[in-house]
Amino acid sequence: MAASSSSRRSVLIVDDSPFFRRLLAEAVQQSGDFSVAGTARNGQDAIEKVHALAPDLVLMDLEMPELDGLAAIGYIMSEAPRPVVVVSAYAGPGTAGAIRALELGAVDLVAKEDERSRETSERLGQRVLTALRAAQHAELFRLAPLARPHRPPVPSGSFGALPDRARRVVALAASTGGPRALMEVIPRLPTGLGAAVLIVQHMPPRFTRTLAERLAAQSMLRVVEAEHATPVLEDTAYVAPGDYHMTVTRRSDGPAILLDRSAPVWGVRPAADPLFRSVAATFGQHAIAVVLTGIGKDGADGMRAIRAADGLGVAQDRETSVVYGMPNAARVSGGADVQLSITAIGSFLVERLSRMAAA
Repeated sequence: MAASSSSRRSVLIVDDSPFFRRLLAEAVQQSGDFSVAGTARNGQDAIEKVHALAPDLVLMDLEMPELDGLAAIGYIMSEAPRPVVVVSAYAGPGTAGAIRALELGAVDLVAKEDERSRETSERLGQRVLTALRAAQHAELFRLAPLARPHRPPVPSGSFGALPDRARRVVALAASTGGPRALMEVIPRLPTGLGAAVLIVQHMPPRFTRTLAERLAAQSMLRVVEAEHATPVLEDTAYVAPGDYHMTVTRRSDGPAILLDRSAPVWGVRPAADPLFRSVAATFGQHAIAVVLTGIGKDGADGMRAIRAADGLGVAQDRETSVVYGMPNAARVSGGADVQLSITAIGSFLVERLSRMAAA
C-alpha cells in the first residue's frame, strides 16, 4: 500500500532545466514514498524555498544561473541542514563540482545522462529514488567539519622511480556520506609503510576519477583511479572506477588489480565484497578491511573473510557515521575487530601498518 501524502517525506527539486524539474517531480510524486514540496530554478530560489517550504530532502543541480548549486548547498548545510542529493551532469565542471558538493555535506550523487529518451528518463528516476531512500536515513548532525592534515601533496604523475609492490594493503568500503569520510582518512596516511590502499566508493562512472584527483590533492599517498592489470604499488591508493568491480590477484611478479563488469553485488558496481574476498586470498594476515558510512550490507561478508584469513577489520562507529548501515552490518556479522570514530581511523591504520612492517 502506498504511503499517505501526510506520511511521505517531502522533496524540493532544484534545477534550471524545466525538462529535468518535470522529470524529477514525476518520479518523486509517483514513488509512493515521497512528495514534491516544490521546485526551484536556481540556488537563490532554492534557499528561499527551503525556508518557506521546509522540505525533508533536496534534489540539487549544480550548474545554474544567478546562484549555483555549490553555493546553495554551502548555505543549506550551514543554516538549514537537511539531506541533499546532487543530480549532476557528467560533462564539464560537473564532475569536480559534484565531488566538492559531497565534501560540503551533500550525502549522495546521481549522474544525469546526456541522452534524453524514455529509457534514460526512467533510469534516472529510479536512481534518484534509490538515492533519496538512502538519504532519508542520513544523520547530518554527525557531520563534523573537515580537518585536513597540513601535508604537502604529492605532485600527480611525478614520483621518480616506481615504488615497490605493496606488501600490505588497506581495503576500504564507503557509500552514502563516503567521500567526506574518505577525506578524513586518506590524507592522514603517510608513505613508507609498504602498503597500498584499495577504495570502493559507491559512485557513478566518471565521477570516481575526480574523486581520486581530489583525494590526491590532499594526500601524501599517490591516489589514482584504478586501471585493469596494473600492479599494486606501495604508497598508492586506488579508487575503483564507477561501474567496474575491482579485485586483486597475485601474479608471478606480485599483486595486480583486476577490473570486471560482472553482475552487481548488493545492487551496486563497484562493490566491496568482491574486493575484500580477493584481498583475503591475496594478502591474508597483511590486510586490513575498513567499512565506512553507507546504507546496506556491502563489505560485511568480505570483512569477515579478511578476518578469517587473520587480517583485521575496522568499522566506523555510529557516532560519526552519516548512515550507520554498512558499518553496523560489519559489526553484526562479526568481521569488525574494532569500531572507531572517523577521525581515529587514520591514526589506527598507521599504528597497525607500522606494527605489521616491524613484525
